[in-house]
Amino acid sequence: MSFLDIRGVTKSFGDNRVIRGIDLSVEKGELVCLIGASGSGKSTLLRCINLLEPVDDGEIVLDGIDIAEPGLDPRPVRQRVGMVFQSYNLFPHMTAVQNVMLAPRRVKSRTPAQLEEPVRALFRRFGLESHMDKYPDALSGGQQQRVAIIRALAMEPEILLLDEITSALDPELVGEVLDVLRQLRSDGMTMMLATHEMGFAREVADKVCFLNEGQILESGTPGEIFTAPKHERTRSFLARVL
Repeated sequence: MSFLDIRGVTKSFGDNRVIRGIDLSVEKGELVCLIGASGSGKSTLLRCINLLEPVDDGEIVLDGIDIAEPGLDPRPVRQRVGMVFQSYNLFPHMTAVQNVMLAPRRVKSRTPAQLEEPVRALFRRFGLESHMDKYPDALSGGQQQRVAIIRALAMEPEILLLDEITSALDPELVGEVLDVLRQLRSDGMTMMLATHEMGFAREVADKVCFLNEGQILESGTPGEIFTAPKHERTRSFLARVL
């Protein structure tokens, strides 16, 4: 059994079937990149894994436990499954460090004294120690997105879900965020990333999954997907974006 097993997951919004029976396994320490056109189901799949959306059918088995079971309390799951969104969602009236400390203080009952050194270490590691006491509007988009990643890491998640985290950034800021992901991968963090950054997926991913109309049309190593895709739909998508 893999660390995360997604089995036959479906999800509809009204008459719109967004996910049509997805099966996917993620091993501990893997970086899995989800690629595909807008509307293919990438973001919805991540939101289902984090229990922001209930699945209609199927199982999401995290470390042997089906977290998609109806009635399950989502709060313990969200402590184990971190998520970073396209929009940074930082509170504008709080400094960067206050944003990062908020969830560990409220959810894990950690005191500021307990959090000070580990949180400072995260800021230092990702080149933001001098920006800890700044408010979000004094930070660039790339800096805000790095703070959002630090905020997720401060909860010590076992897996990190990242939803198009560079798509709202100016091109020159994308690299600094992707460098953070490279560092996390070298640490062995388990990650699932929905992305349009094909060069990054090709370089860093352990597994690439091409989603089309709510299904994983094919998956494999970056070499298999980018060099020798099996499906015509995959080939036509890559021809447009590469």
